[in-house]
This record gives sequence, structure tokens and C-alpha cells, in this order.
Amino acid sequence: MATDHITNSAPSMGKLIVTQEAIDFLKSHDKKLGTVVDKIGAIEREAMSSIFEAMVNNIVGQQISSKALHTVWARLVDKAGEITPQAMAAMSEDEIRQCGMSGIKARRIKLMAEQVMSGELNINALNSMTNQQVIDQLKQLDGIGQWTAEMLLIFAMRRQDVLSYGDAGIQRGMRMVYRHRRITRDMFNRYRRRLSPHGTAASFYFWAVAGGAIDGITDPGAGKNK
Repeated sequence: MATDHITNSAPSMGKLIVTQEAIDFLKSHDKKLGTVVDKIGAIEREAMSSIFEAMVNNIVGQQISSKALHTVWARLVDKAGEITPQAMAAMSEDEIRQCGMSGIKARRIKLMAEQVMSGELNINALNSMTNQQVIDQLKQLDGIGQWTAEMLLIFAMRRQDVLSYGDAGIQRGMRMVYRHRRITRDMFNRYRRRLSPHGTAASFYFWAVAGGAIDGITDPGAGKNK
């Protein structure tokens, strides 16, 4: 599953579009989510076109606002010229840090670039791995955890069957759709199996519901200890 590599002054973006096949599947396999799909219709989300660029973008964006991310990212692109392993490896940690990020983030980006350049991390090989293999591989990198790896699967690798238990928006959307005060791991796994192989499309609808796409749907778990 190859990805395009495009250099730009902003993160290289593409479109993730929920297919009619995914819509038909969700509607036929889950009545409650099917009702949501009918009300919302097709969904498009932006995706990054380079796995490495997406990993760097995620590290830069950790624990800062979207506005701050945009500012720091623009400085990094301006200084590096492009966000590639070669460009990041050629910069010093201090040069990366001076773009407006912490020393820890700069160190993580530098190390990750060096791992790609040395072959310790083979980004191209990720494309032939299963979702779990990709997650296990990426979690070995400093600054990449389970949730980050899952988001990279969706928004950089365009995998079609990713539903993240650790994502607060997905948890909220599931509570709202299925009317639960809490989504336990066992409940989540049952829904995940039901929605497979279109877990990513389901994620988009849960995020939409959690974000208020349908008026009148409340969160039964709001204010509760989950």
C-alpha cells in the first residue's frame, strides 16, 4: 500500500473518503450506527501523504494547540526545506529545537530520522505489515504510543479497519450512539468485530457524533467516572 511523497510548505495532505461499500456495510451490520450514517451522509477527512512527515507532525503537535502546531511546523519547513528523514537527520537537535519546540521533541525527531536513514526503521516495510505489526514497530520509537500509532495507521497509511479504544472522541461517540454510560474493553471489542473490516469508517462517524454532528444526541457518560 504505497503512499505518495509530496514536499510542501504545509503538511502534505490528501483526502480520506468513506466509500459507498463502507457505508452499505455499516448500515447492514449495525442498525444504530446505520441510522447515524443516514443522517450524516458521506464523510471526508484530510490525511497526510508521507508516513515520516506524519510522524514528525504528530511529535511536534503533542501537548500544544493547533495554532501553535501550525506556527512551529511552518518554521520547521522553512528551516529544513522539506520534512524528510534526510533533511531532519542533517539538522542538529538545537536547530530543530529553535523552530519552537522542546528539547525532548527535537531529540525524538532527530533520532527517528537517524533510525530511518540507518535502516533501523524501514518505513517502506510498514506498508506490507498488518495493523498490529505496524503498531508494535512504531511503539518502539520514542514518543510514539498506541494511540499515535493508530492515528498514523488511519491518517498516513490509510488503513481501512482501525478503531481506537484509547481515543476519547471515539469512546464518546460510541457512548452516544449505543447509549452506554461507559464503554468497557469487552464491549468495545464486540463492536469492533461487528464493524470490521470498516472500522476506520466507523471511527469517522463516531468522531462526527462526538463533535455534535447530530442535534439531540446526548452523552450518557458525560460527567461520569469512566
